[in-house]
Formats: sequence, C-alpha cells, structure tokens
Amino acid sequence: MVSKVLVANRGEIACRILRACNEAGLASVAIYAENDSSSMFVELADEAVLLSGETIAETYLDQQQILSIAESTGADAIHPGFGFLSERADFARAVTQAGLQWVGPSPEAIEKMGDKMTARITMRAAGVPVIPGEEIEHEDESDALAAIEEASHRVGYPMLLKASSGGGGKGMRAVHSPDQLIESAKGARREAIAAFGDGRVYVERLLTGSKHVEIQVLADRHGRTIHLGERECSVQRRHQKVFEEAPCATMTPELREAMGQAAVAAAEAVDYEGAGTVEFLLAPTGEFFFLEMNTRIQVEHPVTELVTGVDLVREQLRIAAGEAMSCGPLMIRGHAIEVRLYAEDASNNFLPAIGPLAVFRPPEGPGVRLDTGVREGDEVTPNYDPMLAKLIVW
Repeated sequence: MVSKVLVANRGEIACRILRACNEAGLASVAIYAENDSSSMFVELADEAVLLSGETIAETYLDQQQILSIAESTGADAIHPGFGFLSERADFARAVTQAGLQWVGPSPEAIEKMGDKMTARITMRAAGVPVIPGEEIEHEDESDALAAIEEASHRVGYPMLLKASSGGGGKGMRAVHSPDQLIESAKGARREAIAAFGDGRVYVERLLTGSKHVEIQVLADRHGRTIHLGERECSVQRRHQKVFEEAPCATMTPELREAMGQAAVAAAEAVDYEGAGTVEFLLAPTGEFFFLEMNTRIQVEHPVTELVTGVDLVREQLRIAAGEAMSCGPLMIRGHAIEVRLYAEDASNNFLPAIGPLAVFRPPEGPGVRLDTGVREGDEVTPNYDPMLAKLIVW
C-alpha cells in the first residue's frame, strides 16, 4: 500500500511525477535545494522540504538526508525519477531496508543491468542477441590493454570501446584502425575511471548505419511482463538523444513483436519490476542487438504514452503499491515526436546558457504536450542539466 510519495528529484521530471501522484490521490513530498526554492515543482507538492547543503552531492545525492526526510514526513514510497539516484542500487537497497517502497526495480536488477559487461553476459544467457564483441575483465591497465589488443583481432574494425559502468557516452571511443587502438583504450579507461571509478572497458563491433530503437517494458509483481512498442532515438548529439519518436517509421509488425519479445525476455532474466527500457541497435539487415537496459523511467517516455494511451508514471506507482498493471492489449495509435529544449549558447559551442528565462512561450493546442519545470522569468542556473522542457506532438 502506498499513500504518500517522496519525489527524489527536481525540475521537469519532478513535476511530471507530482502531477501523477495528485491524479492518483496520493500525497506528495518534494525535496529541494536552496537554489530551487522558487521552482515550479516545489509549488506542485503537498509538502516541500529544504535540503541542507549547497552542492549536488550535499543535496539531491545525499541518500541519508533524503531517507531522513521520508521518515519525518511519513512518506511510504520514494520515486527517483531519472538521473541523480535513479539507477543507484545502493540507494534502492537503503530505501527498501528502511521499510519504504522503491518505485523501480530491485537493487539486484539495477546492478545486473548497470554493469554493461554483466548485462551482456546475462542477455546472452537469456537468448537475447547482443552486439558481437568481448568483455575485458582486467582492471590492471597493462593486462587490460593486452587483452583489448588480442580481442581486436577477433572482433575486427571498426569497433567501439565502452566503459562497463558507463553511460551518456562517457568512456566510449570509436576505433577505426589498429594504430588508434592503444591510445583510444587508454583514453576510454581514464575517462571511465574519472566518471565512474571503474576503468573496465569492453569491445564491441561498430555497426554502421544502424538505428537506435528502444522497447518500453512494464512488469508487475503478479507475473505479468509486457512491452509497449518502440521508440526511435537515432538522432543524437554527443551520444545524447535530442529527438525521439514512436513508432519507428521503418518498423513492421513482425519486427516489433520480435524485438518486443526479446525485451520481455531481457526483463524477465533479471526479475524486473516496474517501468524499464531495453535499447537495441537495429541494423539495415533487420537484425537487432541488445545495447543496454535503463532501469528507470526514460526522459522520452511521453511519446510512448501518447501512442499507447498508457500513463507510465501512474503504472509505476500502481506497481510499487503491489497492484497489477492496468494495461490492456498493445494498440499503437498515430505517431508522436518529442524534441528536447535546451538552454545553450549556439555561438559558444552550445555550452549551457545561464540567466533569467526572459521569454518562454511554448505552443499550445490539440496534439501538443509540453513537459517542463520552468516558467517565463525563472532563473536558469549552471548547477543542473540545461534541458528546460520536452515538446511532444501527436
């Protein structure tokens, strides 16, 4: 049973979750840093508690402080949103050990899918196709470099070096010829250690001309795991998605079912619970390969909501409360496109822009949805991701 949800996030996704709580009749608690005191999400919550501290580590990443606030406010569930602590298995474990409901999968599922090499091994065992490549388990640099060089002869060029604990393009290098290999491997390891404290990398064949297609899955505690079709996220910048759509324009019903069943098998292999996304590379041949699984709600979830009619955040809350999901048979209706709106300086290599949001007047009307956490006149600070909003049309 869930009656009061603490939202351990800020900005746009916090607003999205708080509205879902309100629609579900659940009480809500927001947590906020001092520089977020006038933000929209603070006003949307039934209660809002100021976090002590100034840095992100001292506020939105302070696990003990967040758990203490949950206890003092009487919250019985924590929704992490995306980013921050959403894919931290240690936080999910601490939440459940405190007797609270974690709105997401188990810590074990997060750990298995969070380590990319473990995920590849798990998927291979579950019969889910993975990109040809090899896992390099060595932590010692000289041993790792020797193993990478040896693996390169079997994998072939072009190839990708990817951090096992990576995400967001960090610790990733494309290698097109043997003379680039060692320096690229050293660079990938350095970046991975700096970002994740884990220098392990693995080798994958670089599949040129492929589409980035992901499958939305839902799983409850009553033995039901389903997929809700695909999203195409091929348009990216710096390995970050900027444009998403559903359905994929080149998808066939047969391929959708095959990819959907592979995604369901991936979720079942780790006893998944809640909303998750299985990402694939779809080759021009029609072959598809497991890329990774995101064990949280995705930024781009609204396009799936619009074409399926399923409120994914509401389903997350329902599943966390121990209820069965309410989804019926999959029906794809129309086409939805999402673009992300960023506060960036186009004249300065698209670096984040800061200052007052002087004009913010997004479009309105039938078929137009805006998910945002800002209003005209708000101050855009350098402390957080520069994404201001998501504009979705259907």
